[in-house]
Amino acid sequence: MSITAALLGYGVWRSFAKITGHMTWSKQENVYNQTTASAAASIISGGLVAPIPAYTMITGNTLPLPILMFWVCLVSLLGVIVAVGLRQQMLINEKLVFPSGVATAETINDIHSEDSQSHHKLFWLFSMGSLAFIHKIINDLFFSISKFPLLYFLPKATIQGVIVSAKKLGFLIDPSFLMIGFGIIMGIRSGISLLIGAILCWGLLAPFILWMQWMPLDAEINSYFGPLVSWTLWPGVGLMVSSSLTSFLFNISRQLKVREHSAKNKNSILLNPKFIFSLILATLVLAWAQQSIFNIPIFMGMLAVFSSILLGVVSSRVSGETGIPPIGALGKVTQLTFGFLNPGQISANLMTANVTGGAAGQSSDLLHDLKAGLLLKVSYKKQIVAQCIGIFMGAIVGSVVYAYLIPDPTNQLLTSQWPAPAVATWKSVAELVAQGSQAFPPGAQMALITGSIVGILLAILEKLLPAIYLRWIPSASTMGLAFIIPAWTSLTMFFGALLAYVLSRYQPSFAKKFLLVIAAGFVAGESMAGVISTIISAF
Repeated sequence: MSITAALLGYGVWRSFAKITGHMTWSKQENVYNQTTASAAASIISGGLVAPIPAYTMITGNTLPLPILMFWVCLVSLLGVIVAVGLRQQMLINEKLVFPSGVATAETINDIHSEDSQSHHKLFWLFSMGSLAFIHKIINDLFFSISKFPLLYFLPKATIQGVIVSAKKLGFLIDPSFLMIGFGIIMGIRSGISLLIGAILCWGLLAPFILWMQWMPLDAEINSYFGPLVSWTLWPGVGLMVSSSLTSFLFNISRQLKVREHSAKNKNSILLNPKFIFSLILATLVLAWAQQSIFNIPIFMGMLAVFSSILLGVVSSRVSGETGIPPIGALGKVTQLTFGFLNPGQISANLMTANVTGGAAGQSSDLLHDLKAGLLLKVSYKKQIVAQCIGIFMGAIVGSVVYAYLIPDPTNQLLTSQWPAPAVATWKSVAELVAQGSQAFPPGAQMALITGSIVGILLAILEKLLPAIYLRWIPSASTMGLAFIIPAWTSLTMFFGALLAYVLSRYQPSFAKKFLLVIAAGFVAGESMAGVISTIISAF
């Protein structure tokens, strides 16, 4: 929604300027505008699309509208606090890409520029955006443009009497300009990491799972992603969580050592009294809210907030490298953890996971916005204010729309009209974890441990080896993402990264001037078309 808001805001205020004679809107004002709008749109990560309807379906309890507004607002504000704490490390020290933020900054910079080169950039921005827009509209509203198979020469295997092909395992190219754009921005290292993860997961691990009969086979389905991802998410989560937290601890340790020898770091945000006070206050208020609304013990509520901080690190790092926050997978980590700590309490299981998932989603979203603000040199403190305003408005509008569209989740959802796959997943996991360790699919516990060990080792290598060797070390967090998204998404993003690498190598002048603009056009065009097609489909 960031790029959509930037383009719409520019168009509206440019029209106002022509009518009233006032000066045109500045790019700095547009940054604050898109920060507010994206925060409002991201309010859905506060629970509206998964844990809250799942809670209603399981318990039969519907949250009153004021309570619903208060809850999603509170959860999302925790994400803002987490993002503020991570800004220095993620954006300044590690300089993570945050593709959506880069695309947003490039779009804003180009539409507000008046120099001669900006006209060429605008041509590429709007032509590539139009191409992505038309493609998405045709694909969503008229006829589906199918993914096309890749690697026809790969042999097919017969497992349990069923033919398993590369196509059913997801080795297709998805014609998504959005994902190509993200691939262009993220760079070749992240692209290769996604490719390696896709091959390891869907090329090797998935057939092994089927061969071991750890998951049932259905000869009639076209893709095994849906049934298998409930197994493969565990090694993927292990890779993402262990590597992200190891990297985080390395950086905190380094900052503390530097702090001992330099007065420059005395204002490090993680040790800032204002940040610590905000975190303590948020912990107490959220723990009280969980106890009051859902009857979750205070200790469990505080533990959920602490988990949000740790998983916010993971989500922000993965999103910073790839543009995709793994909120669903991290929610499963919390559901499983609290299922063991507080067995049988399904509502507590759902809503503690709602806290961690919602905070992680808002944290990732704000860091993309802060990346755009950093590139365009605006005040990040004012962006935080804009984010909070967006959350307040989003909580009101989002909750009202949710209550209007889905007044009866029990009878409306999990139907052909409202399939709600995210709701189905959260609901089923909450019901499963009541069984304790049996919630794990066969073999998944060992896969989780293995993934965690590999993630720690790769993160240590990344920190200890000289920079010249870094290109040969795949990113464990990005590899882990490939375990929880379809193989075709990873392959399409790799294709975008490869395209960027080739152009930068053989057409460096063109790539330097226009490559990010082209990527921004892809992201903007498909994003805006997705909004329009969703509205049309809803009606």
